[in-house]
Amino acid sequence: MDVGKRVFGTLGDGRPVHIYTLINSNGVEARITNYGGALVSLRVPDRHGRMGDVVLGYDTLEEYIGDENYFGCIVGRYANRIAGGRFSLNGVEYRLARNDGVNHLHGGVKGFNKVLWEARETEREDGVGLSLAYLSRHGEEGYPGDLSVRVLYLLTDEDELRIEYAAATDRDTVVNLTHHSYFNLAGARDVLGHALTIYADHFTPVDETLIPTGELRPIEGTPMDFTEVKAIGADIDADYEQLHFGKGYDHNWVLNEGGEPLAPAARVYEPATGRAMEVHTTEPGFQLYTGNHLDGVAGKGGRTYGPRSGLCLEAQHFPDSPNRPEFPSTILRAGETYTQTTIYRFLVR
Repeated sequence: MDVGKRVFGTLGDGRPVHIYTLINSNGVEARITNYGGALVSLRVPDRHGRMGDVVLGYDTLEEYIGDENYFGCIVGRYANRIAGGRFSLNGVEYRLARNDGVNHLHGGVKGFNKVLWEARETEREDGVGLSLAYLSRHGEEGYPGDLSVRVLYLLTDEDELRIEYAAATDRDTVVNLTHHSYFNLAGARDVLGHALTIYADHFTPVDETLIPTGELRPIEGTPMDFTEVKAIGADIDADYEQLHFGKGYDHNWVLNEGGEPLAPAARVYEPATGRAMEVHTTEPGFQLYTGNHLDGVAGKGGRTYGPRSGLCLEAQHFPDSPNRPEFPSTILRAGETYTQTTIYRFLVR
């Protein structure tokens, strides 16, 4: 196992940005930059042992700085949407940026995807990794409290990319962190032929602005049902109101075994290459997003990413939880520690 480091570029204020390469004993390779904590590439084998990059991204730092699609990054302080860009905590209303129509999305105008993280290479018995740290000051993007965040990317010899999150605050706040890679196990084309299983019997339906209504709706008999393996493209254009709202899948599933300890969330299989990916998480839900709004983005190696070029499986607490007391709480109290672990495991068949 090995960890490498090189300069990726320089920010406008002169600070250098680095890119780190993690390689396990099987030759699986993850490249991560400390700008936004973005996973720039992830090379895994197909059924013939040929290595291929299975995440969307860019070739240069400048493109990540200008990115509006959250390619491969760490998302925070609050992943997903908060209705109206506001919430109340301890009797105080906090107002956030409305950067997604009338709503707040993925931490605001300058979320964790737009900051430079302190980075340190690390090694454990179970793998090689990159430890990232960031201090989000009280009032940043409207959130209360100084929030100290650590994220560890660990590449194991079981061909797992393990992501461990921890955060602590000096005053009560809300926290919901996730990872936002767009996966394409074929390495090209769209993801409509990827076969997906989701271990969830309910999802949280949304209104036309993609804010949850508060209902936990059974997926049985709807296009949202992935309890049996199904191609992503099978029902994505079905005449179903929820799919119209998202222009495809852009919804939160309520995991059957969500929460501690690590539990299965989903499995994806790409038949042409034989690559498969299993997702396990400690979170109660995850967002399936099928890249519906990618509109000809110029990506790595001269590729152009159109709609549905990748799929995101964002382990998370539910959207708009600060305004939905019936949802699992995202409040982090002063003196407590937020933790989360999500594992993306790669196999072939």
